[in-house]
Amino acid sequence: MIFLSRFVMATALLIAAAFSIPDASAQGFTPAQRAEIEAIVKDYLIKNPDVLQEVMQEVEKRQAIAETEKAKGAIASNREIIFNSPRQVTLGNPKGDVTMVEFFDYNCGYCKRAMVDMMELLKGDSKLRVVLKEFPVLGEGSVQAAQVGAALNMQDKTGKKYLDFHQKLLSGRGQVDRSRALAAAREAGADMARLEKDMVSPEAKATLEESFKLAEALGLNGTPSYVINDDVVIGAVGLDALKEKINTARCGKITC
Repeated sequence: MIFLSRFVMATALLIAAAFSIPDASAQGFTPAQRAEIEAIVKDYLIKNPDVLQEVMQEVEKRQAIAETEKAKGAIASNREIIFNSPRQVTLGNPKGDVTMVEFFDYNCGYCKRAMVDMMELLKGDSKLRVVLKEFPVLGEGSVQAAQVGAALNMQDKTGKKYLDFHQKLLSGRGQVDRSRALAAAREAGADMARLEKDMVSPEAKATLEESFKLAEALGLNGTPSYVINDDVVIGAVGLDALKEKINTARCGKITC
């Protein structure tokens, strides 16, 4: 289906380009002329199918450029709340020279791998600052777990209990929901009486709403997703790719 839609787009672009040729009389094409042009374009495409591939590559290139520029604009407009929101979880070096922001969901299988990558980065890069943002997009269980996470963060600004909670949920098996999240918070040493109240507080609600608004502005529709400097990175791209993005932000090269 994706290939077909791109094929149609490419064909439409070629036909549109043909129809955009100015008529000498400036009166447009007659029906007969249009039919003739369509026949010429069709015949040309059949005889030269490689042209479609070139057109599709150009379309994809322009789309990628447009998406990159849109993301950079969104980052510039929301930079303070992306990197320095008082509601976010901050790990690693609080004065690090590079900040990696991750949007995640506790029921996202790829986020489990991303968590391992994050821990490796924190272990090996003393100048890295990591920001975690709850982005529960995979159902009610994810929302419930995110509410617990937001409430835990409200009572643990050091991030130590939250990180323990975070690792417990993402390293476990099966569906994450309210009961599992509460159990993980209890094991992490949370004040459970306060947690139950904070889960349904306006502040916890505002934390999740903030993440969703940012994700919408940045064009994120899945997890994990990252913001590193002026780049948006979609998906669990792996440790090496993240290191390259961090190094590029740090020194302008993939290896510093």
